[in-house]
Order: sequence, then C-alpha cells, then structure tokens
Amino acid sequence: MEIRNLLEDAVLSLIDELFATEEKDKRLGFCTCGQCRLDVACYVLNRIKPEYIVSSRGLAYRERDSLERVQRRADIITTAKEGWARVSHQPRATADHALQRIVHDLPEGPAFNFPTVMGRAFNGLNFEPLASGEVRLLMDGKPLPMVDANWQNPFVLAQATAGTFIFWPRPQASKAAGEESRFAFELCVEVPGFDPVSHYFELDLASDRAAKDEFSLQRVHKIPDLYLFPR
Repeated sequence: MEIRNLLEDAVLSLIDELFATEEKDKRLGFCTCGQCRLDVACYVLNRIKPEYIVSSRGLAYRERDSLERVQRRADIITTAKEGWARVSHQPRATADHALQRIVHDLPEGPAFNFPTVMGRAFNGLNFEPLASGEVRLLMDGKPLPMVDANWQNPFVLAQATAGTFIFWPRPQASKAAGEESRFAFELCVEVPGFDPVSHYFELDLASDRAAKDEFSLQRVHKIPDLYLFPR
C-alpha cells in the first residue's frame, strides 16, 4: 500500500503547462529555468491542503466531482502565479537563471535519458525541513554531470524549497535504441552540525533513439525522505 498526495501530480502538471506557455509566448517575463520551476512547485505544495489517497478507488472517488476539479485547478494556477512572481523577483543567487533551458553537450544518437531525481531532507529530531547544506548525486564515486548549468550538483538546500532537492542528470550515450542497463547512484547529504547521510539506489533504464532536452516534473524518481541527526 502506498500513500500518495493526489494534489502533487496535479500541481506538477499545471506548473509544467504554465512554464511551457511562458517559454513560448514570453508574456509574463518570468524566469523559466529548472530551479525556478522547482521553487514554484514547493511554494504551491506548501500552501495547498494535501489530499491523500491509498488506492485507485480513492482516486476515482475523489475525481468524480467535476466542479470541484475545476475549482481546484483554478486555486492551483492562482497560487502558482503568485509564487512564480515572487520567485522571479527574488531569484535564487546560486542558479544561473540567464541560461534558461540552453542544453549543452548532449550525446548524438541513442541515449539513456535519466529521470529527474527528487527528494527531501529533514532534521531527524524535530522533523523540520533542512534549510542549509548540500546534496550530491554521485555515480562511481564522482559527481554526476547535469543536463546544463541551471541544474546544480551539489544541490544547495535553502529555506524556500523546504528541504527539497532535485537533479536532472545529463543523458548518456548508448550503442543502440532499446539497450537495457542498470545504473547505480549515491546521494550524499551534508549539513553543518549534522552527521552526513548517504542513500544508494539503482535505476533500470532502456535507451531511447535520442537524448531528450524537454524537462518535465512528471518524469521523476522520488527518493524516500532522508533524516539527518545533529552531532
């Protein structure tokens, strides 16, 4: 049995829509880099009441009221635009917002396209999100390259993202489309005054015909919540 926040998927999907429209029309003049996308998602999820389900029946029951779905969508969009305005007027200093979605050095031909890797880090004593420190995503003991400079490795934790970290690893070349391979990763979380934590995980992937440069919060590998304890 898995508990899910029904609104998390709805929020991530709508934010993808809003950012895609802005990248095309440039009406609002807001930043559309990956870091700002994450900051806006956290802003909305921290302000909208979660709706948890434990089964497909729960999802069907929750979705039957079309009028309520329309109102929920409107609330999410309103909150997202409010957060987006704040994030764009006070951009995170550690991200290169000027690069937007310019992607460099992607492999040509077939490639393994990694999902974004997302998780949260908490204080193990009081369960509050950690607002400082760094998270590193490693492969073979080395920092894994990201798709472009807007995606940092290490990821710097901040108050605005409530302990959330996210990575978008750069695609890796493969011999042919459909090639299957298992990739091993290590997440290292280091926060001043806390014992460091490492989390290991593996992903089984099949290569695609080409490297993808279209970002979506819908293709995410979620890491279990990580807890650090003071020294």
